[in-house]
Amino acid sequence: MRALYALQEKTNEALASVVPITAIVLLLSVSIAPITPGALVLFLFGAILLVVGLGLFTLGVDISMLPMGEGVGIELAKRKKLILPLLVCFVLGMVVTIAEPDLQVLAHQIQSIPNMVLILAVALGVGVALMGAMLRIRLKVRLSQVLLVCYGAVFMLAFFTPGNFLCVAFDSGGVTTGPITVPFIMALGVGMASMRNDKNSGSDSFGFVSLGSVGPILAVMLLGVFYKPESGDYHMTPLGEILTTQDAAREFMRAVPVYAEEVLTAVLPVIVVFLVFQLITHRFRRHQLGKMAMGLLYTYLGLVMFLTGVNVGFMPAGQLIGGGLAQGSASWLLIFVGMLVGFFIVRAEPAVQILAKQVEEVSNGSVSHHAMMHAMSIGVAVSVGLAMVRILTGFPILALLIPGYIAALGLTFMVPQLYTNIAFDSGGVASGPMTTTFLLPLAMGACGALGGDIMTDAFGIVAMVAMTPLITIQMMGYLGVRKERRLATIPEPALSGIAYYDDEYDDEEVA
Repeated sequence: MRALYALQEKTNEALASVVPITAIVLLLSVSIAPITPGALVLFLFGAILLVVGLGLFTLGVDISMLPMGEGVGIELAKRKKLILPLLVCFVLGMVVTIAEPDLQVLAHQIQSIPNMVLILAVALGVGVALMGAMLRIRLKVRLSQVLLVCYGAVFMLAFFTPGNFLCVAFDSGGVTTGPITVPFIMALGVGMASMRNDKNSGSDSFGFVSLGSVGPILAVMLLGVFYKPESGDYHMTPLGEILTTQDAAREFMRAVPVYAEEVLTAVLPVIVVFLVFQLITHRFRRHQLGKMAMGLLYTYLGLVMFLTGVNVGFMPAGQLIGGGLAQGSASWLLIFVGMLVGFFIVRAEPAVQILAKQVEEVSNGSVSHHAMMHAMSIGVAVSVGLAMVRILTGFPILALLIPGYIAALGLTFMVPQLYTNIAFDSGGVASGPMTTTFLLPLAMGACGALGGDIMTDAFGIVAMVAMTPLITIQMMGYLGVRKERRLATIPEPALSGIAYYDDEYDDEEVA
């Protein structure tokens, strides 16, 4: 009974996240961006799968992935010697990245580099990055200092990376932080930081996702310099003829085994690493393992339904709407439609829901779920709007990424560590399946209709989505600190009845 109540609660949350984007697509399809009846039926079927799948997935993650990751992190933190923790982080980063479905899709699009070479390069980048994240927690190094070095190296390499490969390199950082790996890696960081028992342990529990995102960017840039790729085409799968609802149902039935296999491939490495860990440490009791097994089943079924829904239902709709808007007389509407879609679509990202909950728990409510979602929605709306400006104007992506990251890194000196660490993790989780299966096709459809270069103009939207939340979430922290200081100057009797921002950090922690 308790499980049914929890599932109903999660499904209601998923429904509230999916309904706005569904309503927007329906409105666009009957007004300025008409789409075929077949694509609309697929989209509606996909939205139903999205709601049920997201509800099952988030419930399963709560029961299985989060306790597993936290338990592994705690045990690794207890080890005084660094060899085993470093090895586990490296192997874990490698195996979960190789199995990431979004990375497999990206590799197929870069024809000038063998698929396995690209996948191994990205996996190596993630493995090394997770080792660095573990060392950072052990040595109590501020995440902002590590990020300054990493992004400095990224933008130095950017000037040597071939232009038609640059967007792919930045996008690779987004596709590696998928819905399976993010919850486990986040919980791993929470477990490792919890053993420190100092005032910054909460904020330092974040950072694994952000470093796990920048590692692949560096690796793929180095690969691009070495291989000097000349071209790489992205091929959209053509939409078959959908004449009846039965035809639409058959499309989903054909896709289910494909995504069932992909998700199984993604989940198995995590399960194997956990089983080896359990055999060595015997940390969890039998009843806990049974509960986790049930949670993994929920996670698996939910993610299969979610990925089937977004890939079969949302991808064609995104491409057709993008093309329809670009071909119209008012192509500038792409910017405003993109911002509206971006604002709501991030709320349906599975890993975003998990991160927002984790942030609220670790910060003891000082950073609420509502505040996190609002800041991320604003950030993604801005990023999609800028991506549409790029498609319309051919604006180079570095002209946006360099100032954006300079602003994000500059803010790290002005806000508490907690907000910096949360912000850079949020960038990784914001660019998930909804981005790659709806926003990217939206950009590609618009770019194709305008006759642009898909590799240089449409690609890069994932990188933009990963960048802007770094600024908006840190701005949320900056405004909170300003408000706290302003209220501190008001005489105490005047504060009667005023609800003010409660920050757990002292002023001396604000650079």
